[in-house]
Amino acid sequence: MNPPAAPLPDRIGKYRVLGKLGEGATSEVFLCRDDFNARDVAVKRVRAHAVDADDEALQARFFAAEAALVGRLQHPNVVPIYDAVVDDEGSYVVMEYVAGTTLRPYCRPDALLPLDQVVEIGFKCAMALGYVSRQGLIHRDVKPANLLARLASAPQAASPTATGGGAAPPQIIDVKVSDFGSALNLRADTTQIFRVGSLIYMAPEQLDGASLDARADIYSLGAVLYHLIAGRPPFEAQAQSVLMAQIVTAEPAPLAGLRHGVEPAFDAVIQRALAKKSADRYSGWPEFAQALSALVANRQVPRGDSQSVLDSERFTLLRTLEFFSEFGDVELWEVVHRAAWRRYPVDHLIYRRGEEGNTFHIIAAGAVDVHRDGKRVAFLGAGTSVGEMAYLAPNPELRRHSTDVAVVEPATMISFTPESMARLSPNCRHLFDEAFIRVLVRRLHGAHEALAHPRRIA
Repeated sequence: MNPPAAPLPDRIGKYRVLGKLGEGATSEVFLCRDDFNARDVAVKRVRAHAVDADDEALQARFFAAEAALVGRLQHPNVVPIYDAVVDDEGSYVVMEYVAGTTLRPYCRPDALLPLDQVVEIGFKCAMALGYVSRQGLIHRDVKPANLLARLASAPQAASPTATGGGAAPPQIIDVKVSDFGSALNLRADTTQIFRVGSLIYMAPEQLDGASLDARADIYSLGAVLYHLIAGRPPFEAQAQSVLMAQIVTAEPAPLAGLRHGVEPAFDAVIQRALAKKSADRYSGWPEFAQALSALVANRQVPRGDSQSVLDSERFTLLRTLEFFSEFGDVELWEVVHRAAWRRYPVDHLIYRRGEEGNTFHIIAAGAVDVHRDGKRVAFLGAGTSVGEMAYLAPNPELRRHSTDVAVVEPATMISFTPESMARLSPNCRHLFDEAFIRVLVRRLHGAHEALAHPRRIA
């Protein structure tokens, strides 16, 4: 008979405890309320009474690794660490609370995700871990339990899955990398722990205690994606020594034989990430992310019914547009998540002369004509903005559109309102301001040339 569960503490430091999210051998994770910031948080506390003398120094190192990252990690697909406190009852770190689950449930053969969702997860994790790498960190424990999935709130209709009948799995709309207790900080001066991580996802060089770089994490993410696709890890054995030997010497079984719908190009992307020698893997995270994105762009992965356009497609499209040429990866992800994406047919009026408005659009695909008094005065194609003057205007009178703007080629618009702009980070808004300045300078130059050299312009 199991002993009764210990009562929940009322508070952990200044954080009010709402419930328990999970526990391990040496720590517990609680859902708490941060009343000062009016948000729910996840608090991971070391159970001091459960840590013996031999493990105490090890746990202190893991705590210190995460404590050193308080406020440092700011990426849409990385769980930020808000606080770290040394406490006699158990030191704890405070993180963003991600409502949902880890990816562990979707590694079972009877609960596999659609292949396009797996690719989307891989792309977002690759972008997040690329950001982590640029901060001088190697995660070293990339595994399904450390990848948190945010689920769509709307229920899914029942439909056949890749593994047979039954209801479709929940739609994962976002994923976040968590748990940096094992992270290797390449910029730290202190001695750090080696040979940490979860064995079945561990790169061969981690087993040898060799020097590591980002390609060790690339292997681990490849192993996670393999598990999500096949319902089994690349290698498995009862004995740890046998498993270690397989990781170092054996080749993973081809995925095409383990899951219907896996094309050779898809299998090749995962197998390259799992190469034994780090030099044979992707050279870095941008190359791995691009390989995953290309699978979608080249239609080498079956598309599910859950999404019409994947976030990875939108991100890749933004990268090609001139308006966003100065935006970094983090800011582009903000645009993906905050903007409204709309499609308009030919002859649709985006703006009508005399109407008041405060929205603006960036043309992602297609084109519009700008008319004044029935005469075309401009043609705007992909990568340009429209409506920014009304958005930037300081008073309602100036927010009245002076032209008609009509779609002349089927258009995809990235649309913003003042409310959606307000939710962007200050740095992202600054990049928008700089982009608007570039647009206005080009248009003023064009107007000047038209006045000075009308025949040349014609």
